[in-house]
Amino acid sequence: LVLAAHNDAKTKVEQIMQEKTKALTAGLPIPPGMKLPF
Repeated sequence: LVLAAHNDAKTKVEQIMQEKTKALTAGLPIPPGMKLPF
């Protein structure tokens, strides 16, 4: 149960990070698919 909650939280954090990264990189000339260091 704890592990399931942890995985769910981790997934949510990853989704939020992806959205923030998209917002931050929207105005930058970074090729799509390029990995950022965070």
